[in-house]
Amino acid sequence: MSCGNPHDTDCREVLDKVYTYLDGELTEGDVAEIRVHLDECSPCLKEYDLDKAIKALVHKHCGCDPVPADLRSKVLARIAQVRSELAD
Repeated sequence: MSCGNPHDTDCREVLDKVYTYLDGELTEGDVAEIRVHLDECSPCLKEYDLDKAIKALVHKHCGCDPVPADLRSKVLARIAQVRSELAD
């Protein structure tokens, strides 16, 4: 996606990082770049608002389900396996 206007940070790059931004998992520099872009780019701001609303809706309706006790260890084991496979 591109709004057709020049920006320091490309629209696609911003939209690729929206969920990471919403989760607070970006560096301060990336956060600043995204904030500047969203201030300048109405289409990306609308997409951000939609993604934020979806995330809030999912959290509201799915955030209180109990998680199986062994799920965390299974997920971490799978992540370690994938990382190992990618390193080969």
